[in-house]
Amino acid sequence: MGGWAIAVHGGAGVDPNLPLERQEQAKQLLTRCLNLGISALRSDLPAIDVVELVRELETDPFFNSGRGSALNENGRVEMEASIMDGPKRRCGAVSGLSTVKNPISLARLVMDKSPHSYLAFSGAESFARQQGVELVDNDYFITEENVGMLKLAKEANTILFDYRIPLGMETCAAGVESPIQMNGLPISVYAPETVGCVVVDSHGHCAAATSTGGLMNKMTGRIGDSPLIGAGTYACDLCGVSCTGEGEAIIRGTLAREVAAVMEYKGLGLQEAVDFVIKNRLDEGKAGLIAVSNKGEVACGFNCCGMFRGSATEDGFMEVGIWDQ
Repeated sequence: MGGWAIAVHGGAGVDPNLPLERQEQAKQLLTRCLNLGISALRSDLPAIDVVELVRELETDPFFNSGRGSALNENGRVEMEASIMDGPKRRCGAVSGLSTVKNPISLARLVMDKSPHSYLAFSGAESFARQQGVELVDNDYFITEENVGMLKLAKEANTILFDYRIPLGMETCAAGVESPIQMNGLPISVYAPETVGCVVVDSHGHCAAATSTGGLMNKMTGRIGDSPLIGAGTYACDLCGVSCTGEGEAIIRGTLAREVAAVMEYKGLGLQEAVDFVIKNRLDEGKAGLIAVSNKGEVACGFNCCGMFRGSATEDGFMEVGIWDQ
């Protein structure tokens, strides 16, 4: 075994005009989460427990998960998340959450405390009440910034991706013509900012977790890649993967599972597998991912303008970045 390793992400597709102050805020948040994970791994916590630190990213409104999630067309938050434990490929996923403070922890409970792998909308909310998880009003998740960006999205009659630009700077994003399309339809500047974590522990066990609020001004009931095992999240004996980006493209390419598949069937190393999948499985979609292997390796890849990310390994390596690799 090569020792433990951890990676976290805060989304792929970053506005190149993002103010330096906000870039620094993102790096500080990712660094804080990495340090929490490093401390847990040094205490020999299993990988599946460590990836649940995604709760920290859900609680902070900076990224698009939990508090600060994107708003749907009706101005409400509908969150989704998934978690997967490499040994025996156990998994849990949730969608359509509107009152659960930490969706990733409910996904963990679906895995550990239910006979199912995936619960959604009223069924997931009912399960949350049965399990006694912390519930809050939907207003808790809504920020003034997101209300303003939803207004811009509705005025432009579009799905608005880059909703993390401070109000007053909307011209950086909302008015820019974009060649990016989703299922053949043009969309605005791309920056979804899903969050995720992948971990391999000192025993070589891998795990992955992903959480998101989805797209600004999305249709009610839309489900993206984040809660879909094999698309946005995957873990097995070989690796753990968490994806971020254009959900529809990630779903079509079963992106997370593909990393494991080319490692298993083509014999590729972790970074080779990540590079292959980003290049060959996204068609014209834009996305990124983080991954760890059972050998203690860590890797990332993306084909868009930047990805909020950080990683660390047992040998002392630690890196937090946004732009090109």
